[in-house]
Amino acid sequence: MFVTLLNDANGQLRRLLAASLQLARAFREWYLRPSTREQRGLKLLREWLSQKQLAQYDAHRYFEVIGCHTGKRYRIYHGNGANVIELDDAALPRTGWCFVPGDHLVAGDVMLAQKIALETDERGALASANKLYA
Repeated sequence: MFVTLLNDANGQLRRLLAASLQLARAFREWYLRPSTREQRGLKLLREWLSQKQLAQYDAHRYFEVIGCHTGKRYRIYHGNGANVIELDDAALPRTGWCFVPGDHLVAGDVMLAQKIALETDERGALASANKLYA
């Protein structure tokens, strides 16, 4: 009798563990899935990137832009802030910049705004940015 009860409890425990594992996997997939806003932001960013920038972004999660006033190169890393690096002539980091819009935006939208700002009004963008290091 005790052995039968033990076998029944063992079977129920296995079913409970299997169901818990299935729920944990479903939650993990839901949690890691990009939101619709994030997907739209990245889609828009990708539409605005040149072929070279898109290849850089796909390979390294960053892309480079050229400032419209100085001709300096900037590397924009995936992220919402503190993600712009000014590069020297040897493509080594020179200065870090942090500039983001006032409202909360997804990473793709922020990176697109940074790209457009540096390519069309570099001085204005840097005037409103925080210098991280030099």
